[in-house]
Amino acid sequence: MTLAELIRDERINAIIGWLLVSIVALGGLENVFTGILLWGGFELLIVVAVAAPALTTGDWTAVVSWPLLAVVAFAAVAGAAVFPFETSVYITVATLALIVVVELEAFTAVELSRRFSVGFAVLTTMALQALWTVAQFYADRWLGTEYLRSQTELQWDFVVVTVVGLALGGIFQWYVVRFQPAGAVDRAANGADSL
Repeated sequence: MTLAELIRDERINAIIGWLLVSIVALGGLENVFTGILLWGGFELLIVVAVAAPALTTGDWTAVVSWPLLAVVAFAAVAGAAVFPFETSVYITVATLALIVVVELEAFTAVELSRRFSVGFAVLTTMALQALWTVAQFYADRWLGTEYLRSQTELQWDFVVVTVVGLALGGIFQWYVVRFQPAGAVDRAANGADSL
């Protein structure tokens, strides 16, 4: 089987995708049970977001492309072992935003041009980062954590996550044009083919 067939086949995409989602779910449950509530809850939010199309349609193959899920699974799991935690958060937040945008495009009646999709993913990334910051603030206040150390660091978090969101959006758009993955919707209208 070629890489193109591996990416385009809906059943294989769903099998690989659900394996990756289960890794994120196990990591989230482990973090919740070991007292890392905020990060564990965020990982479980990712699982819910990915599972939403399958739950609403009743079709287990209704899942975003597995390479996108591989990025979020790698970032969520590698944050504990490989990357600094902040780097993992940037990638995970940006990827979750991209997952939401891809799900809107692929599993709803929403039609977005490719350029707008990237911009919308970046804006969604910034919104998710804002929610993450609010969650960190209340975790620091109520759970005694020390996520937020300075206002300057907080501002740089927004800058970096925006750049990461833009980069991931651009890479994913290249990927969709190049491979036409399972679940991708080809929109010729509204300038979708123009990058």
